[in-house]
Order: sequence, then structure tokens, then C-alpha cells
Amino acid sequence: MESLNNYRSLLAKVDELAAVISSKYASHIACHAGCDGCCRHLTLSLVEGVALAVALKELPSDQVGYLRERAAKAADDSPCPLLMDGLCALYAARPLICRTHGLPILIAEGESRRVDFCPRNFQGIDSLPGSALIDLERLNTSLAAVNALFAKTAGMAFPPMDGRIPIADALLLDVWTFQPAYVR
Repeated sequence: MESLNNYRSLLAKVDELAAVISSKYASHIACHAGCDGCCRHLTLSLVEGVALAVALKELPSDQVGYLRERAAKAADDSPCPLLMDGLCALYAARPLICRTHGLPILIAEGESRRVDFCPRNFQGIDSLPGSALIDLERLNTSLAAVNALFAKTAGMAFPPMDGRIPIADALLLDVWTFQPAYVR
């Protein structure tokens, strides 16, 4: 889907930054395949939801059915419906929050700033340089711009639900009409 090109470009930039941080601090990062305690049922921007719906269509039909059944039963803050045996079924298409989770995120709170990361990571490190931080405000601003352009290209005045949709709803989307293709 060509309308996802800006989003895919943003993902590539985030993946590049995450790879640099992960490589430089590999011995301080405990996150690994199967470590899924942080994988929760979250909300996404419309463009992220559509990207997941498009990726879902590429899976074998039995996996699509299984994931849609899980999505139909998903509740807020339950485990992510994309988890299959502790791994993400759509890992290559995972949203931005999943790509950055566990890494040092710079969060602005009013006039102050703080750094957040998985408590299992960066043990024994007292401080990190700015080059090792992902600026959440900058990332969210970029995602909001990509999402707004996607919505405009899709002919929407503004994305539904204030621009956020639960992961489960994304898995139930018809990628051409943006309407549920599977009843929850």
C-alpha cells in the first residue's frame, strides 16, 4: 500500500537509531525474543493500525483467524493479541512503541525531562549521553504528521477516535474501507 510509504520511512529511521543504541549498549540490554512482559494491548495511530492490518493479510489464513479471534476477545491492558508463544506474530510490522520499548526514552514532563527504559536494562549505568536517547516528543510529533498525511490521503477529515485505535481493532480492519472486517 503506497500510502504507507511515509510511515515505513519513519520506521526505517527509528530502526536505524534503535540499532545504533542496541549495538553500543548490547551488554546492558536484557530484552530478548520471548521477553514479552511489556507486550500489552495498546492503542495506535491510524497509520500504524492500517500497517498492522496490511501485514496481517500476508500471514497464512489459519494464523490470521487465530489472531483475529484473540483480537475479538482482547481487553484493555491485556497481553497484546499479536503474541503467539511469547513472540510477536507481526514483528516486522510492529508499531513504533514496540520498536523503542526498553530503550532509553527522553520524556518531557512540563519543564523537566526524565529518561525511562526497561528496569532490567542499563543496570550499573549512571548516565547516558544524548546520542543514546530517543526523544519521545520528537518521535510523537513525526508520527502525528505522518498519521495526519495518511488520513488526508485516505480521504478522512480526521482519523476516528482522536486518531488512536486499539491493536485488536487494527487486526479486525478492512484495509480498504477502514471499517471492521471481523466483529468483536
